[in-house]
Amino acid sequence: MAAIKVANPRAEVTRSQAALAVNICAARGLQDVLRPSLGPKGALKMLVSGAGDIKLTKDGNVLLHEMQIQHPTASIIAKVAAAQDHVTGDGTTSNVLIIGELLKQADLYISEGLHPRIIAEGFDAAKTKALEVLDEIKVEKEMKREILLDVARTSLRTKVHAELADVLTEAVVDSVLAVRRPGLPIDLFMVEIVEMRHKSETDTQLIRGLVLDHGARHPSMKKQVQDAFILICNVSLEYEKTLALACGGIAVNSFEDLNEDCLGHAGLVFEYSLGEEKFTFIEDCVNPLSVTLLVKGPNKHTLTQIKDALRDGLRAVKNAIEDGCVVPGAGAVEVAIAEALVNHKHRVQGRTRLGIQAFADSLLIIPKVLAQNSGYDLQETLIKVQTEHAESKELVGIDLNTGEPMVAAEAGVWDNYCVKKHLLHSCTVIATNILLVDEIMRAGMSSLRE
Repeated sequence: MAAIKVANPRAEVTRSQAALAVNICAARGLQDVLRPSLGPKGALKMLVSGAGDIKLTKDGNVLLHEMQIQHPTASIIAKVAAAQDHVTGDGTTSNVLIIGELLKQADLYISEGLHPRIIAEGFDAAKTKALEVLDEIKVEKEMKREILLDVARTSLRTKVHAELADVLTEAVVDSVLAVRRPGLPIDLFMVEIVEMRHKSETDTQLIRGLVLDHGARHPSMKKQVQDAFILICNVSLEYEKTLALACGGIAVNSFEDLNEDCLGHAGLVFEYSLGEEKFTFIEDCVNPLSVTLLVKGPNKHTLTQIKDALRDGLRAVKNAIEDGCVVPGAGAVEVAIAEALVNHKHRVQGRTRLGIQAFADSLLIIPKVLAQNSGYDLQETLIKVQTEHAESKELVGIDLNTGEPMVAAEAGVWDNYCVKKHLLHSCTVIATNILLVDEIMRAGMSSLRE
């Protein structure tokens, strides 16, 4: 009778406790890489490509895309964090930190004999309660320009230095408000980003119109026209859709039925030469529905850094408008949820409460790292904030300039509600899945050929 092969003898197998140890080690390793980059005072990473190109960034999404991650578990976490950025535009670094901390806290209990399934059930119960608390502490406001400036500033200061962030803040908010149309979703593709290697990064500005990366199409054209009427032709030129939205007017397919209603208008059209490059500026459009963010900087990596920051800032403003609410930043949300979970665990029967405690402790990684990256003692700062929160019942975060507790709302530090909500969901799901892996197999296809 022929023998039956039940497994591929060449497959590499890592079982049970060893599998969990390998996975937790991978998660902690990725956490250690991104940990110093969190928050406005986070450190920059220098990424060097094989060709020698340099990129300076502390954007978690950029780091995870550019780094070569070989470990399968670390790769899964990186993909989850990248998905977070795709959906909400922010929260990638926080995602990696919380997943790593959930696994670290779980490991403390598992090493004492608690089954991973019990911890997983505790995580699920904690997530449900955390989302309830998040809904309670969100602040519903009419999204006026002032609150949107605070949201954009909070986001941008975590990507670039404070002086540049303050310059970009107004440009980002005004561009989103310009392309916003009542009753329709905000289309951020209507905000063109054009880069110009010229002057310093603080010269980046919003153009209420268009900047085309070419000069006049005919040598006889004027170099500057004021009070210009513009004809939009629907033939294979460039910027067909955004030309019409910026200037008004109707894109025409033929010249037979032309009338004044077809024409758009701009207060100023001029050509600008920079070395061998030429740009055409179409400015002073009345109520433009398409605008341009003109990014200036002295070198390539500065331009790239600003463009990455603008992308996140635009998404933050869009999220705030669509959510119709915001949540306090500076670690205030995590401190509030952690305290609520510690109080809630006493109403839960059995060992599941240990999972809830682990979840609460894990969330505190955010205020801890914010304090640590700002040069303060993380334990001392956290205790101060927790004490202030317990006594005042205010949503208290960390003032990263002093290390003291502050009421985040009064300081104008706001985060996106949808980012925190998605963060709690995705971190719990992926951490639970990794906890419940009891075997890692590197299985090839060779068994099918034998």
